[in-house]
Amino acid sequence: MTTTSAPQPATPSTSRRILVISVAVIAALIAGFFVFASLYTEYLWFDQLDFASVLTTQWLATATMFVIGFLGMAVPIFLCIQLAYRLRPVYVRLSSQLDRYQEVIEPLRRLAMWGLPIFFGVFAGFAAAGNWETVWLWANGVSTGAVDPELGVDTGFYLFAMPFYSMLLAFVSAVLLLSLVITALVSYLYGSVQIGQRELRISKPARIQLAVLAGLYLLVQAVSLWLDRYLTLVQPEGRITGAAYTGVNATIPGLAVLSIIAAVVAVLFFVTAIIGRWRFPLVGTALLVVASLVVGVGYPWVVTTFQVAPNENAYQAEFYERNINSTKAAYGVDDMEVMPFKATTDTEPGQLRADAETTASVRIMDPAVISPTVRQLEQYRSYYQFAPELDVDRYEIDGEMQDTVVSVRDLDMTRLGGGDSWNNRAAVYTHGYGLVAMAGNQRTDDGEPVFLERGIPTQGVLTEIQDYEPRVYFGESSPEYSIVGAPEGADPVEIDFPRGQDGASDTKTTFDGDGGPQIGSTFRKLLYAMKFQSEQILFSNLVNEESQILYDRDPRERVQKVAPYLTLDQDPYPSVVDGRIVWIVDGFTTSATYPYSTTVSLQEAIADSRTPASVVAFDNINYIRNSVKATVDAYDGSVTLYAWDEEDPILEAWTNIYPTTVEPISEMSGELMSHVRYPTDLFKVQREILGVYHIDNANAFAQEVNRWQTPNDPRAQDRLQPPYYLSMQMPGQDEPSFSMFSTFIPAAQQGESREVLMGYLAVDSDAGSEAGVKSDSYGTLRMLEIDAATTVPGPGQVQNTFDSDTQIADQLNVLTLGNSEVKYGNLLTLPVGGGLLYVQPVFVQSSEGTKLPNLRKILVAFGDRVAFEDTLTEALDALFGGDAGATGGDEDVLPADPDAPTEPTEPADPDEGSTPAPPSDAMAAALEDARNALTAREAALKAGDLEQFGIEDKKLTAAIERLLALEEQAQQ
Repeated sequence: MTTTSAPQPATPSTSRRILVISVAVIAALIAGFFVFASLYTEYLWFDQLDFASVLTTQWLATATMFVIGFLGMAVPIFLCIQLAYRLRPVYVRLSSQLDRYQEVIEPLRRLAMWGLPIFFGVFAGFAAAGNWETVWLWANGVSTGAVDPELGVDTGFYLFAMPFYSMLLAFVSAVLLLSLVITALVSYLYGSVQIGQRELRISKPARIQLAVLAGLYLLVQAVSLWLDRYLTLVQPEGRITGAAYTGVNATIPGLAVLSIIAAVVAVLFFVTAIIGRWRFPLVGTALLVVASLVVGVGYPWVVTTFQVAPNENAYQAEFYERNINSTKAAYGVDDMEVMPFKATTDTEPGQLRADAETTASVRIMDPAVISPTVRQLEQYRSYYQFAPELDVDRYEIDGEMQDTVVSVRDLDMTRLGGGDSWNNRAAVYTHGYGLVAMAGNQRTDDGEPVFLERGIPTQGVLTEIQDYEPRVYFGESSPEYSIVGAPEGADPVEIDFPRGQDGASDTKTTFDGDGGPQIGSTFRKLLYAMKFQSEQILFSNLVNEESQILYDRDPRERVQKVAPYLTLDQDPYPSVVDGRIVWIVDGFTTSATYPYSTTVSLQEAIADSRTPASVVAFDNINYIRNSVKATVDAYDGSVTLYAWDEEDPILEAWTNIYPTTVEPISEMSGELMSHVRYPTDLFKVQREILGVYHIDNANAFAQEVNRWQTPNDPRAQDRLQPPYYLSMQMPGQDEPSFSMFSTFIPAAQQGESREVLMGYLAVDSDAGSEAGVKSDSYGTLRMLEIDAATTVPGPGQVQNTFDSDTQIADQLNVLTLGNSEVKYGNLLTLPVGGGLLYVQPVFVQSSEGTKLPNLRKILVAFGDRVAFEDTLTEALDALFGGDAGATGGDEDVLPADPDAPTEPTEPADPDEGSTPAPPSDAMAAALEDARNALTAREAALKAGDLEQFGIEDKKLTAAIERLLALEEQAQQ
């Protein structure tokens, strides 16, 4: 007879353990699925753009380096622990203290033997994975064909190999040092190393292991010291970057001597492993420490103190010359054309006749000021917006190049009001509409911009082409994500523009491009619902089998993701190219290891009154190239990278890492070529360098007698004046060209600077219009070195003259009456008439309510003369004896009464073109009353009749209030 025992119920501890394990497994699965969702959606994004190889290369390289770093650290530590334990003496009398240590450690021994290598290996793996780019650049580095002036090594070694060798030696040093420390600890705990009674006893196995590890560590230090000789060429010494007299004659030879000593001491440790005598390697180590103090510290100090300091200019001259030449080459300013310029400060009639083309193209519409005006005239609906600062471009119109101020009409998702629902944000309000362009050198009679392209539907001279695509799905203010696309025949749901047919309030459309990953399947809906933490994606009937999801839509962000090795210009700008709105983004390759080149902080160099300085931990560079021009299609988001500087070795190395991702310049169309420009951030970095390195000889560098700086913005004294784009003709040029310029004043001494011009820098920013071919003059830097014998006022001094001139002040006071305020445009400097002409537009806007800046006046200055008139043409004539011999682009303007009130204007009805509707009788009467009151008030002010002035001012206020009330009624 057999019996079967009843199953025993699970104990509480067993049930708790099962529950904990189950919860842990479920949590791990959920976390794993979130990680999978993030990685897979990222892959879908790259794959849709045909840049999947970029992501897979990053993943493969990161994983490979993690494994190498993990094994490189974990395996040596594991072997050292195993050897130290297995070769421990079996029969040895231990101290009572060690016995207690072993009792505590023994239960954890197996865990420690595996745990320590894994612990340190994981940290090493992450560190190695974070440096995969350094390894891949070394493996794909190229020769530059230029050698450093001291050691005669190709500069490609410094750009690609030296950072890798430094990283490798640091890693190996860490592995050996940790292995040595852990070996010593294990050997001590298990009796291989005994310390007591003033005696150190080491077993033979432990001696061999410790001596070999110490020898390997010192051998690595010997190699590291030898490499440090090359590092001196990219490290600062005194006033320059690179080895100067002390570095060449003391530091570099000293490092070579220390390297040899370290190698000898390493050999002594290897010998000790065999013969068992520690005296020689220990004495050698002590000598190495003493030698490092004497040769590495003492001798360089002696050379600096007793040779260089008393005769610095003579001893350092050769090395200053090296620094000057290398810095200019690294920043691309070595081919700059320098012209002495004896500026005249006197004025006479007809003086600008030879510069008529330049004055006619002076940009009086400031991109940083007129955005509110454009918004009032072209916004149409609250859910549209324009950039706070517009962009500058140029177009060929009627066979002539025209400088323009441009911006796209993008979405503003914060202004949906009651319509702010998930449906509207994700599937209805999906895109902006159209590009607005204004002539940079023209204005209307009322001081408003002259539009070349405007309206909804868009109309103008820039888009008179059959296949123009105005929709902006990818912009600087696009929604986080949009779900677009639908089966053929389905009713469209996306608002295209706020104007419909047959009484409809709007026109709708359906995206038909390839702009994002497909999201039609349930699995992908789930993935993106998790990615964006939005369950509506999973359950909404707006998501169909043809849907795409558009995200990561900012042009800079898209380019940065597909080309992570580039540093991008801060200012992408839109252009109409071949019937499409495209964003043009400049990309730079940079390095901080170019020999003998001076280092600058990139963020500090590009910071000015328009670009605030960002907080970056480390952004020092000493080499930069504008290697890539990138475009982002505003409709479908497609990204194209063009190799703009095909000779750049860093770009060549990266294209070896990411093959087929960068197109040759020959693929650029002629129309795209006509819109690329010299990048602002590169120019800012170059002007930062040229403040010191505009000189050509070591004596001038040593004496610092001609050090310059960029002047502060006259209207923002604590920040630099930004450079500006302008079509102008520099001295020595045959015709005007689209250029960017900046000025220099003497460097500040003890916190104070002289506001007089010393230099004028311009760069040719026109690449031409031939497909695949850059203009020969593009990128040419031209420096006017102003003769010190003639005092030419700088921007700050000119602004002070404007502000202190009593006649100008009286006119400005009139402009500010009636709740108005003055806004100053950019202060432009032009080399015309044999001197330097300053031009500053003056805008007037209401200080309350709707602020609509309108251009009312122009300030100009030449030498010590100033003028303040309604138009640039009038101002130039007033400045140059009644006839300047040249006109501005506003010569045909009939300036409005400067005392006329500045009121907002409704945008033109798109169906009625750009012709504004006539004002109502009541509004016309109010405008007439305002004009009469202003005229009478000005007359009373000039006559000194303050009582009458007060009466007329009340009439003016009443007329303005009537206008505002009528405006509100019209808007309702």
